[in-house]
Amino acid sequence: MSQIVLYWHPMSSATPVACALAELSVPHERVKVDITTGEQRRPDYLALNPNGKVPTLTVDGAPMFEALAIELWLGQTYGAKSGLWPAGGTPEHLQAMAWSTWSYVTYGAQLVRLQAAKDMGTPDDAHGAAAHKALDELLSVLDGRLNQHPWLLGDAYSLVDLIVASVIGYSAYLGAPVAEHPTTNAWLQKVQARPAMQIDA
Repeated sequence: MSQIVLYWHPMSSATPVACALAELSVPHERVKVDITTGEQRRPDYLALNPNGKVPTLTVDGAPMFEALAIELWLGQTYGAKSGLWPAGGTPEHLQAMAWSTWSYVTYGAQLVRLQAAKDMGTPDDAHGAAAHKALDELLSVLDGRLNQHPWLLGDAYSLVDLIVASVIGYSAYLGAPVAEHPTTNAWLQKVQARPAMQIDA
């Protein structure tokens, strides 16, 4: 068994990785990096993650950064054995990669726009309104998928649901119109209620 260490901070982009580790029951050590005091910019941490952000995961001392990359690696390495990630070469695996990336890249790009408008105190200006509209349209895409299946890959919960729901849940916190999409909102609440999602500080 590999020695895995998660460098994280509560209520950050590292939280979904901590939840994924819990969902997969992967033994690991958790090291808190206090991003409020600048610990993420210390030379020893930058040697692991040159971006100076969390999360970072080390596997037998070898570092990996970027939450999505870590989550995909965890799914492929540990999820297939537990039935929480589809086997490579299957149609479900293609969908797993597509929806996971969709949440961080396609949906995430509009979320960045909404975050920027909120940070500037102008969530209702033209930029904020455009981001809100784009997120609403993307949530309709997700509705379409979830209207076909109870979970993103079909009839069973998978790590893909955790990955996508983590982004959607954060977007709701920022003001994305998730509540206006009952199918997606009900699915989100089911994912968030799972024991693995209850990560303590």
